[in-house]
Amino acid sequence: MEKVTQDPDTEILAQDLREHEVWELAAIVRVDWENINHAARPYLDAMLRLDHVDDWIWQEQGRMICAYFLSNATTWRGHEARLVKAELRRRLAR
Repeated sequence: MEKVTQDPDTEILAQDLREHEVWELAAIVRVDWENINHAARPYLDAMLRLDHVDDWIWQEQGRMICAYFLSNATTWRGHEARLVKAELRRRLAR
């Protein structure tokens, strides 16, 4: 099973990402992505206020916020990025 490292003392199994709220996935992004793309930042900030992709914030559905984040997060790379992005895509496909 693959692992995601949030910080040196905490690891998350990829399967556990299915259990996380959207804001928890966004928190992983903030810890892992050192130079957050300026275009992705507002969507990441909004994701920190979402529990589920079907929630609404600022008259915008969470699905759109997450989709816009993914489209602007192409420069975020690495193991954690791959796992978190895959989980977000999985949720958007439902």
